Amino acid sequence: MYRYKKETTIRINPETKTKLDEFRQYKNESYDELVRKLIVVAKTCEKEPKLSQKTIQEIKEARERIKKASSTQKKKLRRF
Repeated sequence: MYRYKKETTIRINPETKTKLDEFRQYKNESYDELVRKLIVVAKTCEKEPKLSQKTIQEIKEARERIKKASSTQKKKLRRF
């Protein structure tokens, strides 16, 4: 998990928060981790639009594998 020297608060619509929650891969995933992942996806889509569809599919498949993983496996994945 990340350690921050300085944190900030942002205001978002409750509907946006609900949609962000749907992207969480595990219960305690921070919003910072989630936003960082979304930024990577967005940058990939901008730089390589053809690759973006493949990347999105790979992310979906990885999320499915994580959902099916045991709790021990999920703990190991959080380290990455």
